Amino acid sequence: MPRAIWSGSLSFGLVNVPVQLVSAVRDRDVHFRQLHEKDGAPIETRRFCAKEDAEVSFEEIGRGFETDNGKQVILTDEELAAAAPRKSRTIDIEAFVDADDLDPLLLDHPYVLLPAGETDGVRRAYRLLADVLAGNDRLALGRFVLRAKEHLVAIGVRDGLLSLTTMRFPDEVRPAKDVDGSSRKKPTPAALKATVEVIEALSTDWDPARYEDQHRRRLLAAVKQAERTAEVPEEREERTPTAPADLMDTLKRSLSEAREKQKAGR
Repeated sequence: MPRAIWSGSLSFGLVNVPVQLVSAVRDRDVHFRQLHEKDGAPIETRRFCAKEDAEVSFEEIGRGFETDNGKQVILTDEELAAAAPRKSRTIDIEAFVDADDLDPLLLDHPYVLLPAGETDGVRRAYRLLADVLAGNDRLALGRFVLRAKEHLVAIGVRDGLLSLTTMRFPDEVRPAKDVDGSSRKKPTPAALKATVEVIEALSTDWDPARYEDQHRRRLLAAVKQAERTAEVPEEREERTPTAPADLMDTLKRSLSEAREKQKAGR
C-alpha cells in the first residue's frame, strides 16, 4: 500500500468527502550516485558564492528574480510568504466538464484519491461521487495546495476509484503555431493511401503487457555485468534519424514489414 502524501477533504456543493492522496505511478528509473572515479568516494553538492568563492550555509541564501531588463530583484522571506497560497486541507471542486473536452497536454501527474475513514457515511459519499462521474463521463475540475503550490486538478474515475491528475495551466502549453515545423505542401493521394495501409497493418488491440522499458532492462543488465566483471559495457552506437530519400519506397517497405510481422504474430 503506497503512503498517503496528503489528506483532507473533497468538497463539492455542501458535500465534503474525507480523502487521502497517493501517487498512482511509481518511479522505475534506474538511479545512479555520482562518485569520484579515482577512489569511488561519493560526490557532494555544496553552495558557493560566486563573488567570494566561499561556501554559503542554507540560512544565508536568499531568493532573486531576474527581470526582462536583466535587473535582479531580491525578495525577502516575508514577501515570499505573503505570495504563497493559503494552506488548505480541501480540494474545492469548481466545475464539471466532459472528459473529451480536456486537452491531454494539460494533464501532468496522476494520483489516486482514497476514502479517509471507515464509516458508512464516508464510504457512501465517496462511492456516490465516483459512480456519478463514471456514469456521466465527466471530470471534476478543482484546486488544492500540495507542497506549498496551488494546483489545478482534474478528478475522474479509474477502476472504480477516484483519480486526481494535476494539470498545467493553459498558458504553460505552447501554441501549435509556435512549434509547427511541418511542410505546408499537401501529400499526394498515393502517399496518403500508402500511409493509411501501413497504419492499418500495424493496428492492434491495446495490450500493456507487450510494452517494456527496454532502456531500464539494458541498464540493469549492464549493472549486473559490471558487478561480475567490474568492466564498463561498450557504448552502443546511436543511429541518427534521417528523412527518407524516397517516401513512397519507404512506405511500401514499411507496409511489407508490417504485414510480415502480422503473419509472424498469427
